[in-house]
This record gives sequence, C-alpha cells and structure tokens, in this order.
Amino acid sequence: MSAVVNRLAPGLTGRLSEGASEAVAERLASGALSPFACRAASAIRRDPCERDRDTAMRPAFVRDAEKIMHLPAYNRLAGKTQVFSFRANDDLCRRGLHVQLVARVARDIGRALGLNLDLIEAIALAHDLGHTPFGHAGERFLNDVFHARTGRWFFHNVQSVRVVDVLAGRNVSLQTLDGALCHNGEFEQQVFETSGLAEFDTFDRVVESSWEHGDETISHLRPMTLEGCVVRVSDIIAYVGKDRQDAISAGLCSEDTFDDGLGGGYNAWALAAFVADVVEHSLGRDRIEMSEEAFAEMRRAKRENYEKIYGAGEVNGDFSAEVAELFGRLYDYELEALAAGDESAAIFAHHVLPTQRRLAFYGRGYDWERDPDQTVVDFISSMTDDYFMATCEALFPDAAGLFPNRGYFSAGVRA
Repeated sequence: MSAVVNRLAPGLTGRLSEGASEAVAERLASGALSPFACRAASAIRRDPCERDRDTAMRPAFVRDAEKIMHLPAYNRLAGKTQVFSFRANDDLCRRGLHVQLVARVARDIGRALGLNLDLIEAIALAHDLGHTPFGHAGERFLNDVFHARTGRWFFHNVQSVRVVDVLAGRNVSLQTLDGALCHNGEFEQQVFETSGLAEFDTFDRVVESSWEHGDETISHLRPMTLEGCVVRVSDIIAYVGKDRQDAISAGLCSEDTFDDGLGGGYNAWALAAFVADVVEHSLGRDRIEMSEEAFAEMRRAKRENYEKIYGAGEVNGDFSAEVAELFGRLYDYELEALAAGDESAAIFAHHVLPTQRRLAFYGRGYDWERDPDQTVVDFISSMTDDYFMATCEALFPDAAGLFPNRGYFSAGVRA
C-alpha cells in the first residue's frame, strides 16, 4: 500500500476497499480465471501447426512470450532510448527495462482481475519492438522522412507488429499482435473496452490502414482482449513516475520540480495508487476502468511531464536540426545501397541477409525488393542508438561533431 499522500489526489490511497480486497483474495485462493479472461485455447495463429500447439508445459501465450524474448529486436531494446539520450548513465531507464516494467505493472493488475498473465506478459514484451533509436524523437524524425517520400506513416506500434509477424515470421498469436498494435501508451483513456476483433483478415486491414492513414486509424484502436487493455493502461503507469525519477537523476529536474511535491517518490506512489484504482473499478467487469480522480491525476501528471521533461530537450536544442537531418541522409544512402545491390553494404550484411536466414528456417522469405522504402524503414528502426551514431559517423564525415558527447543529456520528445 502507499504510505505517501499525493496532495493533488488525496483520494488515491493505493489500497483496495474491503469488498474488493476480499474478492481478489477469493479469486487468488481459487486460482480461477475471470470469465472475461482470454484462455490459452483461444489463441489464434496464422498457421495452426503442430509445433505451436498449446500444451500443459507450454501454453499458447507462454510460447508467444518466449518467441519474443529470443528475437534480435528484443535484445536491441537494451540499447535504445526510453526518454534520455546521449548520456552514459547506466541508471537511466532504457527501452528494454521499460517493457519489463510494463509487464510487471500489467501482471499485478491482471493477477488481481483473474486475467491471463501469460498473454499480458507477451503483449508487454512485444509492444515496443518496433521502436526507433532515440525514442519518440527518433520516431518523429523517421516518420517525417518516410511520409515525405511515400505518403505513408511510421508509428512504432505498427512496426512492432511487422517485426514479430513479418520480419521474424514467428507465428505469434493474433491476441499478442493485436495487443502490441493497440497499446497506444501516448493516449490515456478512463475506460478501455475491447474491440470484438476475432480474425486475421480484419486485423491485417487495420494494420494496412495504420500505414496508410496514420493517426486517423491509430487513435481509434481498441484491443481485442482485456489483457491488451491492461497493458495499454499499464504502459502509462509504468513510465509516468519512472520518467520523473530519471529526469531527477539526469539533472534536468529536482525533487522540488513537480507540483505534487513527491519528486522521485511519485513513481512508488503512482504504482500503488493507479494499480489499486484500476483493480477496484474493473473487478468483475468486461472492461478496464479508472476512477475520475485517478484519470484526472494521470492526465495531469503526464501533462506536467510534457512541460518539464519531454519538451525540455527541444527547448535546449539537444536534438539539433542536423541530427534530425541525419535520418533523411541515412534513409537516402540506404535506399541507394539497396538499388545498387551491393551485399557488402550494411543494409544487406546487417539486415536483409540475416533476416532472410532467420525466415528461411520457418520456410518464409523477406521480399525486400518489393518495397525498398519499407525495407529501409525496417533497417533504420531496428538500430540501437549507438549503431545509428556509429553508422552516421562512418558514412558522413561531417556527422562526427553533431552528436553530443556521452556525458551530455537530452530528453527524447514523446509525440
């Protein structure tokens, strides 16, 4: 329980009511799943092959989580910005830790509600696999280039689906892919309801529409499972306080910066308060819901983070126009390398050929020639921060002085 009081949300105590606490204890003692949970036997796969059959030892969504954790894209999350770039500080959260924190929060909520914890874990671990280097700033830079050249839109949640479903070809369930697509941690809601999605044909149309119409489609996405809804709200819970701790550690903010007065302690308060509130208002229901007080406080805290953390990087010029321009220059360079067909080029040696080898093991191929722009996006979005910087410095002599030294700090802007 939370021993700290947030003066801006005094009603959020981090404790369940007596009735809710008894209901949770009874459910945990019985081990029964909620009638609204997604059963492992309900997993939908493109290929219902024997290899991926649901078993007692490896239920369907356990398989999904294991498939995801063994992907190169998952490993690279440890080298990608969550919020802060260009700083050699091992205590700042990277994207690899972020997805684990989301999984932790979501499992706490899911356990209390009697939901499928294996599906929750799989969705949480997969949800950011398509993220670019340099966090949301890098996402915006890559989208600007991609959209200018193709008219399509790049969003990391859509790319996360592509990483698992197309580039890895791992036959992951529709429920996990849908949860990754719909996680939308940048869009807070008080009530999360499921979509009714039940088959891949509709899902594939939604994915295509996301590429073609961007936010017009993405802002209306709803998960097909309550597990996906839980991950969606847990994404915000996991970062809203953790980003404050990191901002203080990085020297951007102090313990007295934030209006609630909790400083870095806001993270512990938020984890207890928001989790308890979601459980209290979602028990026995076919949707995930927060109280009006919790929703208002989440929106307030996130808005304050924008003002005092996420926007500060642009104000201070941490990502110069020249750094943003490198995304365009690298994009053009890799597009030309593809056209030249030089298999010694990095886009072939480090992306196309390894992807083809991995897919061949599952009897699938990578049609990189059909859509060269998408192939370049696949490559650039897969890069870690260090790989992107090293590549630009090797290719463009004038790039060496553009990146701040590793003792410097920048805030990646959420978009």
